[in-house]
Amino acid sequence: MKAWAVVAAGKPLEEIELPMPEPKGREILMEVTQCGVCHSDLHFWKGEYNLGGGKIMKIADRGVTLPRAPGHEIVGRVVKLGPEAEGVRVGDQRVIYPWLGCGKCDRCARSEDNLCTAQRSLGVIQHGGFASHVLVPDSHYLVDFGHLDPALAATYACSGLTAHAAIRKIMPLDPDKPVVLIGAGGVGLTAIAMLRALGHRAIISVDVDEKKREAAREEGARDAVDGASEGLTQRILAASGGPVAAVIDFVNISATARTALEVLAKGGILILVGVTGGEIELSLASMIFRALRIEGCNTGSIQELRDVLVLAKAGKLKPIPIERMLGHEANEALLRLRDGKVTGRVVLDKSRPLPS
Repeated sequence: MKAWAVVAAGKPLEEIELPMPEPKGREILMEVTQCGVCHSDLHFWKGEYNLGGGKIMKIADRGVTLPRAPGHEIVGRVVKLGPEAEGVRVGDQRVIYPWLGCGKCDRCARSEDNLCTAQRSLGVIQHGGFASHVLVPDSHYLVDFGHLDPALAATYACSGLTAHAAIRKIMPLDPDKPVVLIGAGGVGLTAIAMLRALGHRAIISVDVDEKKREAAREEGARDAVDGASEGLTQRILAASGGPVAAVIDFVNISATARTALEVLAKGGILILVGVTGGEIELSLASMIFRALRIEGCNTGSIQELRDVLVLAKAGKLKPIPIERMLGHEANEALLRLRDGKVTGRVVLDKSRPLPS
């Protein structure tokens, strides 16, 4: 099979040839037809994560060996079944849950693969959707997306799933109590659509890019605030009418997390989603007096992906903007994302014919 792979940190992806996997047992070989390009892919390509305090985590620390094809927002077509595989047929097209666990621990037994400590995630530990094919351990990880646009459906494996999981952590919440979403990229826009689908009306989006703020308004945000650092806390409080019950930080750098804590009301909750990185100092006594909560969100479970697709297939989830690029344009897609030139999501659409 062919794959556009990271061969060295920060270097252009290279097209490489790999052995075609042979499905065994309950395994299923999928031909990748669409794959979203996520900020997590960008961090993976750069080869490291900022842990704050001068500490860096290399992708090798996560068990990654190079070359590796990134890409975890995958729709694929079944091309071959292992001898014990069931639940799908050759030719079926499905969204693939990429956050595969070890399959043996208590978390995996509860279908919480995303919380497994020995994950085998597609696009991280295993070759992902920037390859022509991926191997899935069981049809349990394949979700029918009905008549949805497959390019949009692919984004739900991360953008949709992560947004849904983060929102669940702040619920229940009165639909007219303001929620602040920091970052209006693909996941942030999906979160707006998700909140609207769940009946929430008071959504304040924050982003430094005017085009993304406009996209947030079009998606259903009540207000969109300029995320430039000077005076940001005051702008958010003005837009929300005072301190807020919940903030979801899809950027998650030191500055955004500090601002988020500043705008929270007593008893408020901050959900950290982005992996851009940094650190914050906490006044421990203030955490008690204000009864604040801070919680990380590491994607979501397979059931949460199913729940997202139920909403989408019912027509309740407004689509985010999708820009299609060809599979061989993977390098260009990463550079566009790095340079802030993407509103919504870029999806590598491998079902489209190559130019002659």
